Amino acid sequence: MVVPYIKGVQDNGVAACVKHFALNNQEHLRDKINVEVGDRALHEIYLPAFKAAVQKGNVWALMGAYNKFRGQYTTHNKILHKILKTDWNFDGVVISDWSSVHSTEEAALYGVDMEMGTGTDGLGTTTNNHYQHYYLANPFLKAIKNGELSEGLLDDKVRRILRLMYRTNLNPNRTLGKLNTDKHLEVARKVATEGIVLLKNEDNFFPIQDKKGITIAVIGENATRDMTQGGGSSQLKPLFEISPLQGIKDRYKNATIIHTMGYESGASVYDEILPANLNQDSLYVKAIEVAKKADIVLFVGGLNKSHHQDSEGDDREVFDLPYVQEKLINGIQEVNENLGFLLVTGNAVKMPWISKTKGILQTWYLGSMAGHAIADVVSGDVNPSGKLPFSFPKELNDNAAHAFGQISYPGDGVNQNYSEGILVGYRWFDTRKIKPQYAFGFGLSYTDLKISEVKIDQKKYAKNDQIKITFEVANTGDRAGAEVVQVYVGKHKSKVERALKELKGFSKIYLEKGANKTGTITIDASTLAYYNPEISDWTVEEGTYYLYVGNASNNIVKKIKFDLF
Repeated sequence: MVVPYIKGVQDNGVAACVKHFALNNQEHLRDKINVEVGDRALHEIYLPAFKAAVQKGNVWALMGAYNKFRGQYTTHNKILHKILKTDWNFDGVVISDWSSVHSTEEAALYGVDMEMGTGTDGLGTTTNNHYQHYYLANPFLKAIKNGELSEGLLDDKVRRILRLMYRTNLNPNRTLGKLNTDKHLEVARKVATEGIVLLKNEDNFFPIQDKKGITIAVIGENATRDMTQGGGSSQLKPLFEISPLQGIKDRYKNATIIHTMGYESGASVYDEILPANLNQDSLYVKAIEVAKKADIVLFVGGLNKSHHQDSEGDDREVFDLPYVQEKLINGIQEVNENLGFLLVTGNAVKMPWISKTKGILQTWYLGSMAGHAIADVVSGDVNPSGKLPFSFPKELNDNAAHAFGQISYPGDGVNQNYSEGILVGYRWFDTRKIKPQYAFGFGLSYTDLKISEVKIDQKKYAKNDQIKITFEVANTGDRAGAEVVQVYVGKHKSKVERALKELKGFSKIYLEKGANKTGTITIDASTLAYYNPEISDWTVEEGTYYLYVGNASNNIVKKIKFDLF
């Protein structure tokens, strides 16, 4: 998915910057924790997206991370530098994250081309941390003049920066840009609707019809909270943001829409938790009163962009919903059982309240057109077709990173071991037979979709062959919809540790009601390789494999055996 994204950005004369390279998988202690991970996990799990960005996406810039890897900071790490600039032939610019450079010698030798924000933004009232004191400024110049570092290192960095300039603002063929056009907003709305995931839909709670005589209560702070503000580096500055409440009000012209906050959290600021201003007990009481008046309740809750939520700088401290939302859900359900949840988060939450709801939509953070996109799906103007990009665990310790105790997450304050190795995410759940709350790839629809007639073109393949999978998808429901067909492959009796199966291809198939379509997914047999630390290269293992086709990692409709030789 990273490749077309990069190409789309760079086709407009703007450099995409892939970050953070690499192994920056927690915010807690991110500026000091030393990550220890095996070579197989490094190459099979944590580097493939970067490799695709460089070799297939031809990305022009890349940003280093804060953490260490095997005792050396990742921004100027000897191992990662060799992989990136020698093994992958990256010809772009490596940019440091703000203050992620710690050594002139290592930055010079191991690939930092552009140093950012060391100690300050350079605009302070004193000169103590002025730009000239950065590691790659006067100290670098002094080391070159003293013969401690070669001028060739400087030449390489200058060459890369000039190349970036000629690719962007000095490119005579660069296209003129546009900002906040109607076309942009249409695309933003479509992207948002396609990402929304329908997790639960008991008694066809969704979609909700707009008709006279019904009252819909929209309860929850996230119904009106701006979700582009806060979050540190995830903060954006859009021209506007349509809230869920506004989107629902604009769409529902016949039904009566009533609203109350239900709970309040403080404003989102960086690295600090601000207290709420309103009385929580009063908000709770009013929410229950409003819920009693409604035919349908839509609770709009989840996380936000505040510190210890979905924010840069530190991790969440609890897996449960924050701000006493569970109490509010339970209270609402006691007076109105017709309750749906619009879950606004960037990550999973614990769901002991799941039985109290009739429907759940995972909306994510959807940007400028958030409210309109949510209303499109709630109303049925758009049939949800999003799929979860990671598993939702029932308990935090069901996750591989938490299953091995403190040394795995968050580390002992100095070191952190990725003890789960290659068994990350759905690979862990499938292989260890742990049932998630919602599986990787899961997502419901308002129509009935069926995958059938799954076939492969051969029973035996050579290592340089392509494996062609064909299938049919039927829409037997009463409205148009889309299914994401997913192809996983697992090695039978492998001589090395393997996940039960790994995703190797997927295709989104759109169908009108009553329609059937034949689809094809092609997999290169070479992608079934594992990274072999003994030879520091990839090995395609011969023998028997199983191919799994379904619409989620735990919902496989066809399993086919084939051989690789």
